[in-house]
Amino acid sequence: MCVGVEQPLSRMPQMRLDELLEELQARINAARGTRDRVHSLLEAVVSVGRELDLSQVLRRIVEAGAQLVDAQYGALGVIGPDGRSLSQFLTSGLTEEQIARIGPLPAGHGLLGELIRHPEPLRLSDLGKHTASYGFPAHHPPMRTFLGVPIRVRDEVFGNLYLTDKRGGLDFDAEDESVITTLAVAAGVAIDNARLYESSQRQQRWLTASTEITNSLFSGDARRDVLALIARRAREITSARLADVTVPVPGTGDLVVELAVGADDSLDGLVLPVQGTLSGAARTSGSPVTSVCLSRDDRFPADPRREQDLGPAVAVPLGTAGEGQGVLLLARDADQPVFTESELESLLSFAGQAALALELSQRRRDAEQLALLEDRDRIARDLHDLAIQRLFATGMTLQSAARLVEHAGAAERVSRAVDDLDETIKIIRSTIFGLRAREDSAAPSLRARAARAVGEAGTALGFPPRLSMEGLLDTDVPAEVADHLVAVLGELLSNAARHAHATRVEVALRATPGEVTLTVTDNGRGVPEGGRRSGLRNLAERAQQVGGTFGIGAPDGGGSRFVWTAPLPAAS
Repeated sequence: MCVGVEQPLSRMPQMRLDELLEELQARINAARGTRDRVHSLLEAVVSVGRELDLSQVLRRIVEAGAQLVDAQYGALGVIGPDGRSLSQFLTSGLTEEQIARIGPLPAGHGLLGELIRHPEPLRLSDLGKHTASYGFPAHHPPMRTFLGVPIRVRDEVFGNLYLTDKRGGLDFDAEDESVITTLAVAAGVAIDNARLYESSQRQQRWLTASTEITNSLFSGDARRDVLALIARRAREITSARLADVTVPVPGTGDLVVELAVGADDSLDGLVLPVQGTLSGAARTSGSPVTSVCLSRDDRFPADPRREQDLGPAVAVPLGTAGEGQGVLLLARDADQPVFTESELESLLSFAGQAALALELSQRRRDAEQLALLEDRDRIARDLHDLAIQRLFATGMTLQSAARLVEHAGAAERVSRAVDDLDETIKIIRSTIFGLRAREDSAAPSLRARAARAVGEAGTALGFPPRLSMEGLLDTDVPAEVADHLVAVLGELLSNAARHAHATRVEVALRATPGEVTLTVTDNGRGVPEGGRRSGLRNLAERAQQVGGTFGIGAPDGGGSRFVWTAPLPAAS
């Protein structure tokens, strides 16, 4: 009987020992798990901090967060400039097909917006029961458990890290929250470093572009080529989809797209009102004007770029308010981030340097034009003081000699030579008047007006037309005929830009004794049969008003040829 009583008592120390061993093993496993988790956290921190490209940093943060707490899905939302919505949203755990089926990425409403409004860690066992939850869109995978942690960069909340559905059906615990909070601190440092590096690289690219533009201007490149360089470099550096330069239209309050690069090059030559457009707002204010999404920005209802499905945009004036060389506009795709303050600072500095370079280039051209005019004055003086006087003296000598010539044929030749000298003197005098003509606003010469019309048409056409002028246009063509000529030339060039779809336009203006002729030839699609010809009828009526003609033809290689003529009064 005693033996039977002692058997259970002898097993009690053994049972207690087993319990102690199990408890010790559990603590060892817990310590090992903690060690492994700390090791994983350190690896994640190093992995995140190793990258310098911001997009790669953000991608690694999402992936590391999901891996650390064994979450099936992860996401990182970057808070936009307004502080109330998400400007960027990166995901982990979703396939490209799933993302496409879900549709537009979240903008920061519902539960995601809760962390934006209250940037504190948030753990939920069932996210659908939270008062801020709106539910999921169609084709969105079901999610239950939730862990959200804000990411701060210095004193600013940069965004939020969202994790859902801990594997095994478990809830996220306090240790998960602690690990992700620690990762968020390291992520903030990594993001700050990446942004600083990105800013320095971008600044270097802006400086390089400014130097390239200045060198291009002072090496004598054409203005349009320089504007194209400005637009291309700005578009490349900012990763924009569209870059265009608008300039004021002389004599009107409108703007015209002088050059467009990117989304739709057909914007070239498009006339824009100042009111109701992004470029107009920047020109009026003299400071950068931004839009979170240009295609949906109700502030700019008259802006035709709204039809291009463009997203974030900025317009920067190339000069001071209401003046300067124009406005540079940059626009990104709808899913791209908005322009940051640091980007705007760099862009504004670049625009200022580009405007200064363009202004200096204009001053250089003005100086060259002044030197040209002074040279023309010198040539005119030399012709008047030397050439005409010597020709006049030669004519007087021939007239005197003609009296001594007895042969009738020789006397007639001498007399004809004297008449030729008189005609030559008239031509030289007309040339002198033309050389001394000034291209001022009061009375610009026909040559200057024609050259200006052709130069302005290059904007709408997308290429400079070829211009040739011959004869005494500034002295033999009356003012009324000159006005008709300039109007006809403008209408023909406008038609070529709007309807011809040409790649080459040639303009020839020629004055001969008794007639002035304007010929405009293009290699476009020609004048269609049965098309609207009200504009062409107007040109014919102008010719009739001055007793001239207007004809339409086609060159051998295709296209159109328009010939407008007007008679000139006989020289006195």
